[in-house]
Amino acid sequence: MASQPKVVILCGGMGTRLREETEFRPKPLVEIGGRPILWHIMKSYAHYGFKNFVLCLGYKGELIKDYFLNYEAMNNDFTISLGNPNKIKIHGNHSENGWTVTLSDTGTTAMTGARIKRIEQFIDGDEFFATYGDGVADIRIDELLEFHRTHGKIATVTGVCPPSRFGELIEVENQVVDFREKPVQPKGHINGGFFVFSRRVFEYLSSEDNCVLEKEPLEQLSKDGELLMYSHNGYWQCMDTYRDQQALNEAWMKKSSPWKVWEYGSAK
Repeated sequence: MASQPKVVILCGGMGTRLREETEFRPKPLVEIGGRPILWHIMKSYAHYGFKNFVLCLGYKGELIKDYFLNYEAMNNDFTISLGNPNKIKIHGNHSENGWTVTLSDTGTTAMTGARIKRIEQFIDGDEFFATYGDGVADIRIDELLEFHRTHGKIATVTGVCPPSRFGELIEVENQVVDFREKPVQPKGHINGGFFVFSRRVFEYLSSEDNCVLEKEPLEQLSKDGELLMYSHNGYWQCMDTYRDQQALNEAWMKKSSPWKVWEYGSAK
């Protein structure tokens, strides 16, 4: 049986537009509802059975390493014998059993394409997922993979319709008949991440720091007819600014968080 595709998550950027948080920790560790956004992303993939992760670390990557090195102790009850610190009994009660997490230091100044190229050694199958460490969605990951396998091209990118930053007024002769807070933009798609790649994509990438996935590699794949879009018209939200973080936390507190597929979202 073929192995499950691994999930590569880009965790190395500096997150300069979220400086209020990223001055002290990398953006993937910025929290939504008391959990890092990275955890939310991983939970979404794990819900569909994809639990083998490769994290591309860069800026403050040591904090992400610390997070996972201490994960069992911080997310479980445990008993420790004082004077014998190596004797720790974990009383398991978290639901992340079976996750395998590879943490790879891909450099502090590397761009997205270089980061993916530098983890090539950890990809042992014919295909893999890749996404950014700052965006959540209610994408059916299983259907995304099936779409990719059906067309047989090298790359699939998920196209999303981003929410507007402003409320929309629907009026008739100056009478407001409807008000929509931050409606989804109906025209055009943007790159929402949530890629699926054949390992042939590594031929388009360079390990040079300045290799930006979204520039020459994806542009060349497009010219070669090897890039298709999976259209997702459901929920998608990146955490690019402090306002975005606030909105995501508000959604979590109101229990209106559509990306939480592992609890009440779409079924496997």
